[in-house]
Amino acid sequence: MSLAEDRQAMDDAVSGPGAAAEDLPPHLAPLPDHALTGPIVEVLRTIFDPEIPVNIFDLGLIYRVEIDAIGQVAVEMTLTTPNCPVAGSMPEQVRSTVLSVEGVMDCDLELVWDPPWHPGMMGEDARMALGFD
Repeated sequence: MSLAEDRQAMDDAVSGPGAAAEDLPPHLAPLPDHALTGPIVEVLRTIFDPEIPVNIFDLGLIYRVEIDAIGQVAVEMTLTTPNCPVAGSMPEQVRSTVLSVEGVMDCDLELVWDPPWHPGMMGEDARMALGFD
């Protein structure tokens, strides 16, 4: 499978068939081909950065989502800055929101600072909403 085909399969899993690759944050690790992928991304899109009116998934704060065969989920995420006022609460909010998805047995969340977040990590929808395009 080519990189473009792999990206399209990932888009279809998240947004439905025909979704454009630019709808996903450009740095996002390939999403797993798993029945829980769509519902997890859907709930991640309900969490908003309190200072920026864009959800954390489209903002590019989610770097990786992995799901094993029994519903154990691993999420790697960052924040816009280490001094973010929700640094103490946002990771737990993400973890508990992922755990709310039927079929998710556990969620291991890792907050990382490398690579540091920058506006180029936003998906197309986020860039448009914030006037970057």
